[in-house]
Amino acid sequence: MALTQFTNLNFEDIKTSIKAYLRENSNFSDMDFEGSNLSILINILAYNSYSSAYNTNMAVNETFIDSATLRENVVSLARNIGYVPRSSRAARALVAIDVSNLDSNTETVSIQPGIIANGSTNDSSFLFSIPEEITFPVVESEAGANIEIYQGQYIKNTFVVDQSQPNQRFVIPNNNVDTSTIKVKIRNNSSDNTTTDYNLVDNIIGITSTSNIYLIQETSDEKYEVLFGDGIFGKKLSSGNVIEIGYIKTNGKSGNGVKQFNFAGTFKDQDGATESGFNAVLAALEPSQNGDSIEPLESVKYYAPRLYASQYRAVTANDYEAILPSIFPNIESVSAYGGEELDPPQFGRVYISAKPKNGSFLSNLTKKNLLNELKSYSIAGIVPTFIDLKFLFVEIDSYIYYNSNFVGDTDNLKTNVIKALSTFGSGKELNQFGGRFKYSKILSTIDNVDTSVTSNITLVRMRRDLIAKLNQFAQYEICYLNTMYAPDSQYNIRSTGFTVSGVVGTCYFSDQKVTDDKGNIFMFQILQDDSIKVISKNLGRIDYAKGEIVLDTINITSTLVGDNTIEVEAIPQSNDVLAKNELYLQFAISKSNFYMRRDSIATGANTSGSQFTPQSSYFADKKVRGTVITSTGASN
Repeated sequence: MALTQFTNLNFEDIKTSIKAYLRENSNFSDMDFEGSNLSILINILAYNSYSSAYNTNMAVNETFIDSATLRENVVSLARNIGYVPRSSRAARALVAIDVSNLDSNTETVSIQPGIIANGSTNDSSFLFSIPEEITFPVVESEAGANIEIYQGQYIKNTFVVDQSQPNQRFVIPNNNVDTSTIKVKIRNNSSDNTTTDYNLVDNIIGITSTSNIYLIQETSDEKYEVLFGDGIFGKKLSSGNVIEIGYIKTNGKSGNGVKQFNFAGTFKDQDGATESGFNAVLAALEPSQNGDSIEPLESVKYYAPRLYASQYRAVTANDYEAILPSIFPNIESVSAYGGEELDPPQFGRVYISAKPKNGSFLSNLTKKNLLNELKSYSIAGIVPTFIDLKFLFVEIDSYIYYNSNFVGDTDNLKTNVIKALSTFGSGKELNQFGGRFKYSKILSTIDNVDTSVTSNITLVRMRRDLIAKLNQFAQYEICYLNTMYAPDSQYNIRSTGFTVSGVVGTCYFSDQKVTDDKGNIFMFQILQDDSIKVISKNLGRIDYAKGEIVLDTINITSTLVGDNTIEVEAIPQSNDVLAKNELYLQFAISKSNFYMRRDSIATGANTSGSQFTPQSSYFADKKVRGTVITSTGASN
């Protein structure tokens, strides 16, 4: 008899296969398995086969980085390709420290590694420490400096090297370690006070047998192990050497946003004596920020193979996207593209846009630091350039038809629709570079909110915000990077109101088509009789195919929308809106409109449909966005 091959893990299918196998034997051809004790044995065999197959399947899944679910397995697989998951990151604050009433004989003061301040927010308090000694001069019994402090507690662990142990390991015994704060010092023996600093490296390029280096790797339970050289790549340690490992144990992202600090450290003078009787005041120059939790599994699975593919060198745009999060863990999303993709092309440049987890833009200091760190990865002739992200907003007007026989409160149904769309809008499909607004998913999300929803007509528009430089002559470029739908000769785009130097009243701008793909931008006012007065026929130009608007020199003095903002909306050619290059996609629920429509056909009130008025699938004609402000049309 041929053995039956099991092709699935279904318990009942396994039982059926076993019965079919037994019936091929003449002794069991007439056996009623369900009514005999043999059925118990069959159940046991099926259960054993099911359990074995399930365990085998799970075990095999854990051998591949994309299907593994246990952190230890994912980390182990990532380690095989040289990837070290990011550790927790301590929130860092920049503070100014002013010290007075120091001893008149004091020339310098030093703050030892350890706790330096207590920080507090409205409902929490945090310890802040420094991982290494800071020294600054004293002038007339006063001293001061700007220093960076780290949220968390400074801890130092000591290990003694014992070569008689075949597999001695140096594992840091604490979780939530910020590995970027690790400082490793080596003493020859316990009686020697002279220490040698060892430096962290992430690859062995350029390492010799005498290099004072160490490496780190994540082990079990989110702890980290420190590794030293073997005498070929890096200096090998000897028995009796004392290893001192200092680091910050942090609370991660919960330490962000602290602005108030009280000094809690100690000072030592140039002779090592502890100072007393001084006054120390800490003032926050920058609140604590960039704290983060340990790298999640999804991120390890995504970035490990990409960083391996880059081989720690940045040549292509994808290399920069893989390397940047490894050196700056506070990045939520990153986009990089080559200058050759621009029009006109910028050869030899890579443009990088990144959104931090806490906030919308990278500070100038952070950009400068990242560019310095990228130098060790960049290939000669390639110049990385940071550009600020630009938000591309997607808004909808949704007309939702419902069966009133099944709805008690229409407002509750509308609220549920908004909640469902808000949940969808907060997902990673949208809030990222390269995000995509998927129209079909929006329609199905609305329809599936409640069984009473019979259909919906949903219209999509996209919006960019122009931030005006008030009372300055300036030019502006507004890029959507999505083809615009422009069926009419005019008013395919719409702006909110603003005022311009030399013109009395509120102005708007829109487009005038010249060809199918291009047009001019003109500025106009709406007069009190609803007629249009054109203020400028050639304010700029528009490219419908590229989704690009360019405004020529203009002096804007105020805007109707707050924060010096002019909102500019357009209709996309495709209802699936894509965020390209430095555009960051967001679903603007608060700027969307939802209209509840009773479905008279579904309720049975008008089964013939003779009184049913369908909703248009196109936007109604209008010339401006937002509130219409009429003007007299007079000029200064």
